[in-house]
Amino acid sequence: MSRTLFHRTLFHGGVVWTGTGTTTDALSVRDGRIEALGAAALAGTHDQRVDLRGGMLLPAFGDGHCHPDHAGFEAMGPEVRGLGTVEEIVEEVRRHAAAHPETEWIIGGGYDATIVPDGLFDARWLDEAVPDRPVALRAWDYHTLWCNSEAMRRAGLDASTPDTPRGRFARRPDGELLGTMMEWDAVDAVLAAAPARTTEDLVTALAAATEAYAAAGVTWIQDAWVEHGTVEAYLEAARRGLLATRVNLAFRADPVRWREQLAEFAADRERVRMLGDDRLTADTVKFFVDGILENRTASLLAPYSDDPCTRGMPVWPYGELLEALTAVDAMGLQAHLHAIGDAGIRTALDAIEHVTRVNGPRDRRPVIAHVQVLAEEDLPRFARLGVIANLQPLWARTDPPMTKLTFPRIGPDRARRQYLIGSLLRAGVHVSFGSDWPVSDHRPLAGLPVAVTRENAEREPSGGWLPEERIGIEESLSAYTAGVAHQAFAEDERGTLAPGKAADLVWLDRDVRRLDPHEIADLTVVLGTWTAGTRTYLPAHRSGV
Repeated sequence: MSRTLFHRTLFHGGVVWTGTGTTTDALSVRDGRIEALGAAALAGTHDQRVDLRGGMLLPAFGDGHCHPDHAGFEAMGPEVRGLGTVEEIVEEVRRHAAAHPETEWIIGGGYDATIVPDGLFDARWLDEAVPDRPVALRAWDYHTLWCNSEAMRRAGLDASTPDTPRGRFARRPDGELLGTMMEWDAVDAVLAAAPARTTEDLVTALAAATEAYAAAGVTWIQDAWVEHGTVEAYLEAARRGLLATRVNLAFRADPVRWREQLAEFAADRERVRMLGDDRLTADTVKFFVDGILENRTASLLAPYSDDPCTRGMPVWPYGELLEALTAVDAMGLQAHLHAIGDAGIRTALDAIEHVTRVNGPRDRRPVIAHVQVLAEEDLPRFARLGVIANLQPLWARTDPPMTKLTFPRIGPDRARRQYLIGSLLRAGVHVSFGSDWPVSDHRPLAGLPVAVTRENAEREPSGGWLPEERIGIEESLSAYTAGVAHQAFAEDERGTLAPGKAADLVWLDRDVRRLDPHEIADLTVVLGTWTAGTRTYLPAHRSGV
């Protein structure tokens, strides 16, 4: 990937949206930084001119929560995402296995859990396609796994295998394992038997994923799930110049071994710092507080509506979470907490409040990601504690996962407390947007309009689901730009356009503020992306500027 940098570049011939409430018609970049706006940008000579052709130049997008390695590997495995029946998935697994006879384990991801009642998939369906090699497929939520009988045999799993506090095995009426595993211990019990990904495989996946982000107008992403073994692949990708975006690593804290992980976190952070590549940082630690609503593992304050025997599955013993979060914060690392249910979110807020009290005040900017079901009394605590709410706007609509799985799980009252984006902004909370890719579409242009309309692809319900939680188009743009920059401690560098800031820019072929929001994703084309003045994306059909 080229990192050619022109000494002085002029962008003109379109609208320049600064993200600060103003627009202009020109912007100049000198040596990777914004030099001037408007008439001042037009003055003097330029090494390069970019005619915006009536389009829109704005701060490059960010993604405050994603999993690029998972996304890269999905593209390399059976392509099951988007398939609408079990038969289609099984046939794709059969095709992939036949095309790759050398592969010992068939591993893929992204199947739609809504196509089978309760999301419970049978190992025997995969046995029909591949009976003699292990097959393991992650659901689109990445909290659930479906495997064949050979995978369970290789992993040593059978009817005698017990559930754990952090993992459940779906079972047949006779107690035999069905082939669907839910959450950490159950999923890991299968995947631990598979060969580890090689560093070269990881480098390939990361290069592909960051290239996809650059093509979507993104220049900074938060990898929200980094294992110790993945760090070397990131370092190698950076050494080779293969990272097409800036990436911040969030090391996953394990409830079982977090104490020994502290030394790993420190060492890995130092390795990244010593590399000195401006596209790679490692300043964050990820905590999974709970699971997800779709498989009843998100933590709720009251029992699930369709299963009064459970309130979900907390991932951490509460005391351990407090101790681990306090230790990580004392190292100067940012906390990034996955919390879906109202009890999970309250636990995350309580833990952050504890850390603030024990370690004292500092600009720590903790992040709670997803913030799906929020208790009304907890909403003001975000601003009071300085917590960033990272939300995935694509989820704020009534799509099949919502109507088939979530609504029955939580009932109508809690359903009305989901993804309160408008309420959080009105309460003065810093909101950043992300995708959780590959769980959902990585393109900001796909998520942007959903926050504005709260309508699904069929434009239903008319006026939006929870219409009081809709936000304006510029607020949505800001959550993808300035909001993510704030999360990254980079608001002085990125997120808005002003002289002196890094030239992280995206060029769209039209002004999205003037479109019907529903048409943004289908009609708008990214024509260019720049990271610190270096072009990281040029459409293949365009050879010039």
